[in-house]
Amino acid sequence: MNFKNKLLNLLLFTLFIIPNFVFAYSNQVVLGGDSIGIEVKSTYITIVGFYKVENKYIAKEAGFQIGDKVLKVNGEEIDDIHDMTNSIQEKNNTITVLRDEKEKDIKLNLVKDDAGVYKTGLYVKDKISGIGTLTYIDPGNNVFGALGHEISESSTLEKVEIKDGKIFYSNITGIKKSSGGNPGEKNATFNSNDIFGTIKANEVSGIFGHYQKEYDESNLIEVAEETEVHEGKAYIRTVVDKNKIEEFEINITKINADSGVKNILFEVTDEELLEKTSGIVSGMSGSPIIQDDKLVAAVTHVVVSDPMKGYGIFITTMLEEGDKNS
Repeated sequence: MNFKNKLLNLLLFTLFIIPNFVFAYSNQVVLGGDSIGIEVKSTYITIVGFYKVENKYIAKEAGFQIGDKVLKVNGEEIDDIHDMTNSIQEKNNTITVLRDEKEKDIKLNLVKDDAGVYKTGLYVKDKISGIGTLTYIDPGNNVFGALGHEISESSTLEKVEIKDGKIFYSNITGIKKSSGGNPGEKNATFNSNDIFGTIKANEVSGIFGHYQKEYDESNLIEVAEETEVHEGKAYIRTVVDKNKIEEFEINITKINADSGVKNILFEVTDEELLEKTSGIVSGMSGSPIIQDDKLVAAVTHVVVSDPMKGYGIFITTMLEEGDKNS
């Protein structure tokens, strides 16, 4: 083999091993800030708590644990709480759960309460709903990103493995202000039949899916690279009254490129927002952060001890994850 052939083979080999994770998200996206209702259906039915039956925690005593995922009832695979209810018998139940990646069979006999109703002693959940903020829509593939962090189950703090989900109409009716180190929250009404999009993925950097409503294609904003983000004045875009999207001034005080979802630390400086909310409140997750007329990040968390401060995730991190789920 001569040098020319060797070089050709080397070039062909190099071409062959080019990685396939080149991201193709748009450098301009449709700017969000809209309040959205969120509902996801879990892949599993999860045990989230226990209640007493005839003064006994019958399910806990049987061996169940919070966080167990119910797979089968009496040998039959179940899909949702309705299936579980229909499959349980008054006596001699065997419930198969997933715990620490292993299946475990647990015996459970129901107990009749004073009203003559048979009880399991289990609190279970197969859906999670809440409120958040739409961050962006990528016009190149109609993928949306929202929240800026994962949806987790409140009693176990584990990321929810989702089967499907949707985002839908939300109208902000009031604000519970942050106070005494306790973050506040948005109050809202919903119309879950007015669906904006379907959720495909629940990831550390947010929720992602396909947007199915019409949107203003002229409402585009350029995406900033991580290196363009700097300390100083910026704005968050969110809803605090009905469906009105507004921009409020913040000050970025610290940048940490090595953090997963807490890439920037900021403080609210806008007097109007402070008057309305006293800082960052639940429901603002996903609110776009704009600096130098570019989309740089999204709100992810509040600093609980000081709700005037919050964290944000680089928008490029969200866009990369969204592109994977396009």
